[in-house]
Amino acid sequence: MTDPREEFLAGERPDDVALFLADSYVSDDRLERFGERVEDGIVIVVDGESGRNAFQAATDMEAMQFAKSAMDLEGEIDDDLADGRCPDATEGEEHAVQFVFAFAEEQNEDVGGIYAEGDVVHAYAQCTCGTAYSDRWNATNA
Repeated sequence: MTDPREEFLAGERPDDVALFLADSYVSDDRLERFGERVEDGIVIVVDGESGRNAFQAATDMEAMQFAKSAMDLEGEIDDDLADGRCPDATEGEEHAVQFVFAFAEEQNEDVGGIYAEGDVVHAYAQCTCGTAYSDRWNATNA
């Protein structure tokens, strides 16, 4: 595998973080040098420190504080990190992911649950409505 996003989603880059920045949230053509263009934005996979700094620069939020606030509400984040479904969305309302911050945690059989089954991707999203939510899944299932 040579695609950083594929490697990240397969759990092969546990020291890195992934960011999705929607075009509607951050429109900067320079970002394409650092990531992969997807339908509605850019996905960037970089080492943890650089990723947290990039996240803060793009969102004006500290990455782990954002993750902590988002983990209180479960939603659905696509396993490609480029979309999701806001848990506060109701029929007929327009909701869209503005950004996603994600990291992978290596398998840990002592913890049990999905952690015993393999590497786990933790993803945290911000919706256009302001709702922050989280999702997680086994990297092998992505």
